[in-house]
Amino acid sequence: MSSAALRDGILAVPVIDISSFRMPYADPAARSEVVRRVDEAARTVGFMQIIGHGIPESTLSDFTRATDAFFALDTAAKAGYRCPPGINRGYTPPRAESLANSLGLVSAADLFEAINVGCSAAEFPGLGLPEDVYAPNVYPVEVPGFEAAVTAWFEAAGRVARTMVRIFGVALGGSEDYFERFTDHSIDVLRMNNYRLPTPDAALEKDQLGMGAHTDYGIVTVLWADQVPGLEIHGVDGNWHPVLPADGALLVNLGDATARWTNEEWISTLHRVAAPRIDGRLVPRRSAAYFHDGNVDAVIECLPSCVTEDNPARYEPVTVGEHLAAKLAGSRGGQLNQNATREAARLRPV
Repeated sequence: MSSAALRDGILAVPVIDISSFRMPYADPAARSEVVRRVDEAARTVGFMQIIGHGIPESTLSDFTRATDAFFALDTAAKAGYRCPPGINRGYTPPRAESLANSLGLVSAADLFEAINVGCSAAEFPGLGLPEDVYAPNVYPVEVPGFEAAVTAWFEAAGRVARTMVRIFGVALGGSEDYFERFTDHSIDVLRMNNYRLPTPDAALEKDQLGMGAHTDYGIVTVLWADQVPGLEIHGVDGNWHPVLPADGALLVNLGDATARWTNEEWISTLHRVAAPRIDGRLVPRRSAAYFHDGNVDAVIECLPSCVTEDNPARYEPVTVGEHLAAKLAGSRGGQLNQNATREAARLRPV
């Protein structure tokens, strides 16, 4: 699972217009070019800037207005929306998680606070899905319109994620519906992050980050973020390279499930969020990550087309549910993940 490639020492995250994959009668040559560019980015950087995604500006503005109002609530009000351990829904206060634990690494607690919503078991009747994984959502009654605005963004980001997975299917030599058997009851979660910081000149703990180094866990992540410094991607040179969203773009990156399915032909890139600073002073920063993680019972196993005699399978089969449980037990439960040695090796001193 390599780090992002550099060109002339620069980390370039390509901007890709996916509008042809949203149009039923688009030019086949245009669609093929999208596939080619996504495949190239997946093999070299693991991140891409997506435009032509079709999400109206009004959907974003309603969404950010609602999330800003929630994070502006007092500490006691937000704490009322915390969920029990093991439930990946509801509110997380600042310094309650350490994303680096998902790699089996010890680090200072992360600065961010967050609220999560996701798919619930009730949306897939008759499948008997585990209620702890597909948990009901909690919505703050103190913020009028929060549920509607967040649901609209959840649905819009989900459409982008599913479009990307259709592109993945073609890029990996199959059809647009290739991954449908792995995603027809996908564990999809939207995490809204606020880098709630002390005063602009406050001192932080040693090595404290907005969000610690990690790889994402599932198939694909669709990220909206402020155009504020913070997000950094790990390069092949061992350094961290800053990335700012392009105007109107969503950042899309691959998760561990895709890297494992492709036997690391595609990259699940290490990334982190440094404490956001401009001219040396801490500044506010917001983001929202939509995780399209796959079915809880889907088996992540190297695709036959990605395994050869010279490139044998690097991973044992594991279900999406098992993989997510180990990662979340690290980041949210503080149990160092022992199943991420290949990812973590890139950060450990030689």
